[in-house]
Amino acid sequence: MQPVAAEKAMVVTAQHLATEVGVNVLKRGGSAIDAAVAVGYALAVVYPAAGNLGGGGFMTIRFADGRKTFLDFRETAPRAAKPDMYLDKDGNVVNGLSTIGWLAVGVPGTVSGLEYARGKYGTMTRGALIGPAIELAEDGFILDQGDVDMLASATDDFKRFPSTGDIFLHKGQAFVAGERLVQRDLANTLRLIRAQGTSGFYRGKAASAIVKASQAGGGIIDLEDLKSYRTRERAPIECDYRGYHVISAPLPSSGGVAICEMLNILEGYPLRQFGWGSAQALHYEIEAMRRAFVDRNTLLGDPNFVSNPVERLIDKNYAVKIRDSIKPDKAGVSSELGKDDVASHEGSNTTHFSIVDVAGNAVSLTYTLNDWFGARVVASGSGVLMNDEMDDFTADPGRVNVYGVRQSEANAIAPGKIPLSSMSPTIITKDGKPVLVLGTPGGRRIITTVLQTILNAVDFQMNIQEAVDAPRIHHQWLPDVTNVEPYGLSPDTRKMLEAMGYRFDDSLPANHVAAIMVGAPSLEGKAIGRNRFYGANDPRRGTGLALGY
Repeated sequence: MQPVAAEKAMVVTAQHLATEVGVNVLKRGGSAIDAAVAVGYALAVVYPAAGNLGGGGFMTIRFADGRKTFLDFRETAPRAAKPDMYLDKDGNVVNGLSTIGWLAVGVPGTVSGLEYARGKYGTMTRGALIGPAIELAEDGFILDQGDVDMLASATDDFKRFPSTGDIFLHKGQAFVAGERLVQRDLANTLRLIRAQGTSGFYRGKAASAIVKASQAGGGIIDLEDLKSYRTRERAPIECDYRGYHVISAPLPSSGGVAICEMLNILEGYPLRQFGWGSAQALHYEIEAMRRAFVDRNTLLGDPNFVSNPVERLIDKNYAVKIRDSIKPDKAGVSSELGKDDVASHEGSNTTHFSIVDVAGNAVSLTYTLNDWFGARVVASGSGVLMNDEMDDFTADPGRVNVYGVRQSEANAIAPGKIPLSSMSPTIITKDGKPVLVLGTPGGRRIITTVLQTILNAVDFQMNIQEAVDAPRIHHQWLPDVTNVEPYGLSPDTRKMLEAMGYRFDDSLPANHVAAIMVGAPSLEGKAIGRNRFYGANDPRRGTGLALGY
């Protein structure tokens, strides 16, 4: 399978209309940052399951002149949040309290993040970038089957919340393909942002609607939470792998740390010689995943609240010690590793997009409502779906979980704290130039999916579409089982690995990688004609589009 090729620029998103919005901005002379802002607003309209104004995310930027930065606009815990807010009087977690309804909602960061990016690094006016989203919301857009399937997954919840059902149900029933989804309240909120910037969302009419609905629905967000929200600019995590330079997400995302730790471990093994899908290559990949997730789950949290040993975890010498503990012919035993487990449920229904412009500026952006359609709630009159990001905290630190492991304090709830994430918007360079831009949704599977896509491109010499399409595995320390996609293991490879002590589960929910390779379709290949950009849209979800010009 070949990627989509283009001469001047490339955009890959999970929804075709959003991709077209991004390409049009680039055609009009906008930068990758401008296009990312326009796509971010557009996806809030045309991909409401994960595109958002009421959520948050991360943006990795690598400028054509070599500068790089990372924008953290992840949601934060409200000021009134408490560590035990999702527990009953007996100290047990109340099912659904942190996932559905207003108490599940963290303070949203997306509008702040998009406006920070545009204001500091963009070249076009807010009106030019938000205009397409307003049009799509006001006039509506025709739903295709992929859109309808996504909406149908939450029909019962939409019926529970009238202000949400008024938008995402058609006369009280699920939409069908070919019908038009119109979101006039969302168009009006977008107009407020166009006129007033972040104040149009975090103050005034939209903010009052959110706070009123939150209070009425048992939530705790107040006006001060919204007014005081700020995007944080951080230095990205960086590491090197076989001559390539990796730029990825720093804390409060665990993604970049875990990816660099796994790459450092795997750099000591001749993966290309073993071959893709071989028992020996998979053995070392699973063990690298297992070890990195022990560290992720026990040591990492919001850097404003937790002391994180990042330098140690991404040090090549640390990887040597880990390799020394891995036996070449025997599976590790998860219960013998690590003491604490910070792992919370992490919503897997995020969305990612990748953009590179004609000058060579690259943006990798992952943002989310956490679960599909977030907490399923909309403040009446705003049109804005809200996140359920509070579920990414550890709800009951100190308790022993089902694996006999004590829940760590590192990701416990605290006012103003950012929950640990796995989102991993990543850019890879070689000789000072971007060669690969990628990311994916998928909760903790984000980390292993980005890893495998990198290995497929660097070690196994696949073109970018092949690297995205190839079957995947996932191991996250606990439970001690490796999830496998269909066709991910040949029968004889499975037998060899089972003999080494591995257990497999043939279920792995689909991720949706959006990736761009720059220069050629594969890292060691040659350009096709005058085309410099090669986009790969993951086929697994049946949505999305890679498009350039």
